[in-house]
Amino acid sequence: MSDNEPSTGQSSPGNDKQAESIVDRLVFAALKEQTRARRWRVGFMLFFIVYISVVTIVFLSDSGDMGLEADGDKHTALVKLSGVIASGEAADAKNVISGLRSAFKHDDTAAIVIEINSPGGSPVQSAYIFDEIMRLKQEHKSIPVYAVVVDMAASGGYFVAAAADEIYVNQSSLVGSIGVRMDAFGFVELMKKIGVERRLLTAGENKGLFDPFLPEQNDQKAHLQSMLNEVHGHFIAAVKRGRGDRLVENDDTFSGLIWSGEKAMELGLVDAYGTTESIARDLEAEDIVDFTPKSNLLERIADRIGSSVGRGISEYFLGNMAIN
Repeated sequence: MSDNEPSTGQSSPGNDKQAESIVDRLVFAALKEQTRARRWRVGFMLFFIVYISVVTIVFLSDSGDMGLEADGDKHTALVKLSGVIASGEAADAKNVISGLRSAFKHDDTAAIVIEINSPGGSPVQSAYIFDEIMRLKQEHKSIPVYAVVVDMAASGGYFVAAAADEIYVNQSSLVGSIGVRMDAFGFVELMKKIGVERRLLTAGENKGLFDPFLPEQNDQKAHLQSMLNEVHGHFIAAVKRGRGDRLVENDDTFSGLIWSGEKAMELGLVDAYGTTESIARDLEAEDIVDFTPKSNLLERIADRIGSSVGRGISEYFLGNMAIN
């Protein structure tokens, strides 16, 4: 073929490869863009689902009856105290007091029942609740307060119950344990056996109070015992204030012993057998409205983190003192 012959219109192999390369790059770029867009859509959908789930949980776990409107029909207000009485727990003073205040404030409340199922806990938290019940009773004298013991109202649980006008139990409920304890261990001999020496620096001669790796010192033990006796005295005073002449005192009453509901009635620690439902029937206010606060998810997470840190610090320095 001479240079002057016209082109047949067919592309050369080099041009075909170049065109294929351009098409491949365009297709790859389009697929990459689609993949990126799909990931964004999936990510957004997952975020939206998680967000809706959290909002739903928060909404459903918020206090149920705290916003109940008055309609003229009298009801029995219920506030539950369950578990260990301690800061950051469901049965801490903040939660229980919040429920009590809302129950007292409601126009349709005929009476308040504090349903207790607790082995005890912090003497401070228990005292906060006791004092607030006594204050609210003075402020709302027409509203009686009843305590109902489910399985147990021991120690701090009974501390709270003593503030009620009357305490109801089952025959087999566990009641009492009016005492205070502090737990500790000593590892001095173990340290000697394994050849470990304790090295402790303090500023203040008693800063290493009751260190488990050092021998027990009688003067420090006496100090702690005196402190426990003081707290025990506060507990006893509260029980006497709440129970008054109904209390049958003997050598065992404030010894820390625990009794069945039946025996507790003989000792004047409780008043009668009954349940929340039976009290509501007797009051002719059978509609039971639960005012127990239910913290939302975010509050529970924040409280758990805060209480864990606080509890760790307090236990490190003070040990475990509790009414239980």
